[in-house]
Parts: sequence; structure tokens; C-alpha cells
Amino acid sequence: MDGDPAVEPELDGFSRVLPLPYRVALIIVMGIWAWGLNLHYLSLIRIDVPSLIRYPARQSPLHPPHYLSCYRVATALSVPLALSLFLFWTLTSGSPKDIAAWEILPNLYLVILVVGFIVPIPFVSRNGRHRTLATLRRISVGGIAEAQDGKFGDILLADALTSYAKVLGDLFISLCMFFSSSHSSTGPPNRNCGGAFMVPFVISIPSLIRLRQCLTEYGRVQRANKQSGSINSSTGWGGVHLANALKYSTAFPVIILSAMQRSPEPSKFGMSEATLFRLWLVAVFINSAYSFYWDVTRDWDLTLFKPNERDTGEYPWALRRHRWFNAKEFYYGAIIVDAMLRCTWSFKLSPHLDHFNDLEGGIFLMEALEVFRRWVWIFFRVECEWVRNHRGPAPDDILLGDYSSTPGSRYISDESD
Repeated sequence: MDGDPAVEPELDGFSRVLPLPYRVALIIVMGIWAWGLNLHYLSLIRIDVPSLIRYPARQSPLHPPHYLSCYRVATALSVPLALSLFLFWTLTSGSPKDIAAWEILPNLYLVILVVGFIVPIPFVSRNGRHRTLATLRRISVGGIAEAQDGKFGDILLADALTSYAKVLGDLFISLCMFFSSSHSSTGPPNRNCGGAFMVPFVISIPSLIRLRQCLTEYGRVQRANKQSGSINSSTGWGGVHLANALKYSTAFPVIILSAMQRSPEPSKFGMSEATLFRLWLVAVFINSAYSFYWDVTRDWDLTLFKPNERDTGEYPWALRRHRWFNAKEFYYGAIIVDAMLRCTWSFKLSPHLDHFNDLEGGIFLMEALEVFRRWVWIFFRVECEWVRNHRGPAPDDILLGDYSSTPGSRYISDESD
């Protein structure tokens, strides 16, 4: 812990209210509440999310619905967080010296957060935690289940982790500072803790996970086609999985170039700072544009980037024939939100922006907005998968699951009778 008064006053105003460990905890808890809201609303409009992710159905009407179990987990984690924050504010009163001295409080809550997922709690679903941990273990090395074993759930969770890439980086920094003898985890964030390239590596892990999953899926398609002796009409030759892998690969240049810019001597890479910055901007644009295109075209099956289908007049402009949400404005709003926040999040992948202490509040806001973007994305990704399962998958679809031919009961369809 660094008690040097010349260092401690550098703590910015936002970090005095929400030190880095609390920010990490708050974003994680927000994500759990958001998932509960996803499950709740989708169940109200009769989209059975548990069946899509191959989660066991409730055996009795007396058992709480899945969204209620999620709310219970979120509540069980939110109450001690609120108490910890209140105690921390009371003890520190905004004093940088006291904030550094009481770093144990937010880190103790992080321990509670981990234990809350592992240790059985009577009123919190044990099966849900067990299933989540099993899925995390599988995807942590890029594994992915077969369709009948919950592959869609693996994809949802792994994609969600990419939205927490910077949060994982902040968690590493917080723990690194906590175990450092020269820094306090509640002090000014030391973005070089653990070495110049350790934080960028941690940030890249979620993209590496999805990259390996995409390559695994490509290998499965190739093996299936080889065994059958022909290319499956619904899965194609697997090129879409390579294209998806390429999408996740576009995050790496952003992260690498950001790390290079943070170097004390960027010129040692044989390029000027201006050149590095221009390359970084190009990498950010490619990552943002590619990700936005994929969200709209592949994950949501909308026709915004398909002129031949977009302007047919058979359904609202840029949407699709079969939809589950009643209002077309929902889809247009989601497109706009995704476009805006995709660009913001790509910039947030840059560790070099964290160099300035007065940006800590803005950084936290962008992380929270990314949780919001992912929350919106999940609604439409699940809705799209529900439509595919009842109307049949899109050609060369990225999910190779089996599907029912029975139409849903409340599809919005623009087909004429």
C-alpha cells in the first residue's frame, strides 16, 4: 500500500466515490440483473429461453420461474454490495489516505461475489449456479457444446464475456494492485501493473475464446460434410464460421496497437506516434463496422445490408418477414443503439485511454453502456433464434442446432394470405 501523501492526492473524484474494485463488482451485478430482465420479458412474450439453451424445464409449477431465480441471485449479491459501499463511504469520507487504508472492504466483497456463485445458498437456485459454472469451465478454453447439449447457451455466454473484456482487465489491475506492496487497489489505477502487455492480454481473452469456438464449429462442419460426402444445404461448407472468427480477430489489432501507444517510447517500434494512432483508428473502424454488420445481418437476420431483400416491400424496410416483437420500432431502435455503442466500445478496448485519471468516470460509463448494449443485443439474438427454430434456420446459419417445423403462435408475418 502506498501511503505517500504526494501520491494519494492524485486520486480523482470519481475514484473516491467508486474505487476500481467496486466498479468491477457493480458492473458484474448489473449484468446479472440485466440477464434476469432478459429472461423475464422474453417469458412474458412466450419465448422459451431455457429450451433454446437446453436448460432443464421446471418440474413443478411450485418451482420459481427462471427469471425469479436470477433475480434472487442478483438480490443476494446486491445487498452486501450496498452495505459494503455504505460502510466504505462512512469510514473514508472521501479522504484519499483512508480510501487507501480501507482497500480490504471492496476486495472482501469481490470474495463474497465469487463465493456467492460457488457455495449453496438455500433460497438461490443451486442447479442454476452449477449449470453456469459448468458452462464457464467449458467455454473458458474455447470449448463449445453440441447443439443438443446447449450450444446456443455457450455462444450467448461467450459473447457476453466479450462485453466484459475491459472489466476483466480492471479486475486484473485491481487484484494486482491489492497484492502489490507499493500500491493500493483503491488508489489511482496503475494500468501497467503486471507489465505493459499483461492487461492487453487479459482484455483479449474473451475474443480468443470466441475465436476458438468459431474454428471448432468450422471443423465440425468440415467433418460432417466429409462423412456425408456432400455439402449440407443448411450449414454449407462452414465459411460463415471463418468469417465469424475473422470478426473476433479484428479486436486484436485494436488491443495491440493500444498497448504499443502506451509504451514510454513508441518510436522503438519503428513508427511515429502519429502513425501508430492512424493505424489504431483504422483498426477501430474495421472492428466497429464488421461487428455492427454481423450483429444486424447474422445475429439478428435483418436485411439492412441486403439490398435485394431490404427493398422488396413485402415487410418493413430493413427488417425480415417473420418477427416476434410487435413493433417494428423495436428493431430500428436496436439497430441505432447497436451502431452507436459498437463504435464507443471499440474505443474502450484501448487501454491507452485509461492513462488519464480524469477519464475514470467516463470509462465506467462506457462499460455500463456496453452492458446495456449487450442486454439489448440478447433480446434480438434470442428472438432471432426462436424464429429460426420455428421457421427453419437461415442458409449457412452459424448455429447448427436442430429445429422444429411448428410455427409459433404469435409471429408477426408480412406474408399475404
